[in-house]
Amino acid sequence: MADSRHRKLEAELQRALAELVAREVKDPRVGNVTITAIDLAPDLRTARVYFIPFASRHAREEVQAGLTRAGGFLRGEIGRRLGLRRAPRLEFAFDDSFDRAERLTNLIDRAVDGHKHE
Repeated sequence: MADSRHRKLEAELQRALAELVAREVKDPRVGNVTITAIDLAPDLRTARVYFIPFASRHAREEVQAGLTRAGGFLRGEIGRRLGLRRAPRLEFAFDDSFDRAERLTNLIDRAVDGHKHE
């Protein structure tokens, strides 16, 4: 039961953060960002927030710095919106799973193509 509650809270955090980042964060470095996942610590004190910049003019490190700078504001808003007594500390991390998946797909395609020519 606790596990499903934990996943539900992660989903609520993701939804609320996506909305807050899109509408409330004014830092020009952030721009359009997709919140791809939340990894909430078992003690609920920290949440790793995975993101992907979408059509950004800024490097992902700059986007991450902008999100980190807005972290205190976002944490407070999350606490209020979700009715949490203690909102988790937010740690922002670039989600490279899509890059890894693309590299893996390319490797597989090359292996299959190489196998066809033998």
